[in-house]
Amino acid sequence: MKFLAITLIVHRPDPVTGVLKPTHERFREVLDNALLAEELGFDGFGVGERHERPFISSSPTVVLSHVAALTKRIRLFTAVTTLSLLDPVRAYEDYATLDHLSNGRLDLIIGKGNGAAQRDLFQVTPEDQWDRNAESYEVFRQIWRQDRVTAATRFRPPLQDAEVWPRPYQRPVRVWHGSATSKESVDLAARYGDPLFSANVTNPIEPYAELIRHYRERWEHYGHDPADIAIGAGTAGVHVAPTSQEALAAYRPIFESNLAFFRQAGLPVVFETLEDYVERSSALIGSPQQVIDKVHRYHEQFGHTVVHLHADASGLSDARHRDSLELFQSAVAPVLRKDIPDPPFDWGPVLPTRPASSEEPARV
Repeated sequence: MKFLAITLIVHRPDPVTGVLKPTHERFREVLDNALLAEELGFDGFGVGERHERPFISSSPTVVLSHVAALTKRIRLFTAVTTLSLLDPVRAYEDYATLDHLSNGRLDLIIGKGNGAAQRDLFQVTPEDQWDRNAESYEVFRQIWRQDRVTAATRFRPPLQDAEVWPRPYQRPVRVWHGSATSKESVDLAARYGDPLFSANVTNPIEPYAELIRHYRERWEHYGHDPADIAIGAGTAGVHVAPTSQEALAAYRPIFESNLAFFRQAGLPVVFETLEDYVERSSALIGSPQQVIDKVHRYHEQFGHTVVHLHADASGLSDARHRDSLELFQSAVAPVLRKDIPDPPFDWGPVLPTRPASSEEPARV
């Protein structure tokens, strides 16, 4: 099993202290967390993309390029790239450049994105968001594979024998499809034989498990080998402590502050108590054995081989957050790496297997 540390770069007051860090300090914290993730042995570091409050992750390529310059080994993930809002040509240029700068350490997780404010900002409607996501991905995919591209697009000017530079380092980059609640993203991933990354954050396990079952069904429908399936899953929060009592005591003020924030903002509350949150959500809060048991319980439903944990302290002190991640890596990760297999592909740059000109054209 592989482990990612991710951040959506939320920028709001600390849930416990109420202090709002200056923007530049928040970005510095992201870089420090990336360095910590590599130091502790995480397999990947991910940065989200959102274009609305309270996030400042609108430029993941810029942030990940800085992370690439500071690190040596860790793979770099987007979490997620909102292709429904982006021009696929411009997105390709940014990510191909980042892939070169990182020596092929880039993996993409794509998705349509959430939030009405960012849809309004880019003049995208809920009705066309899925079609935009599919078209952008198909064009993006074609550009990464072919030196000249022709595509009759609906949502951007058509391409006619177009060249897009720089040509890629990885041929092709690995693209995961982020899925929260919809079958559209699952079907798109299965159609192209791409890995799936379940959000697995907001709700209990059942709706996510149902989508993953649908993904497996569609995967076989499109004629792919079930042995090639790769699935990742998110977690709602993390705090590993020597005992469950210590973990709950440290996390309780964070949960209660977040609960108050959700209620004040009029957001739906799924878990009313910390105990319910720890029991029924994907949050990894407890002793090392409790965390191991929960990941196994989710694996029985998902069959996933990659897990992401939040890279941010999010209400914990920096020292306590580091202690938690260190304990995860020393007492939890080794057991899960032994018990659960890795994804069915090399965890490294994707090397070309055939000439780019032999790839199929995009269906747009």
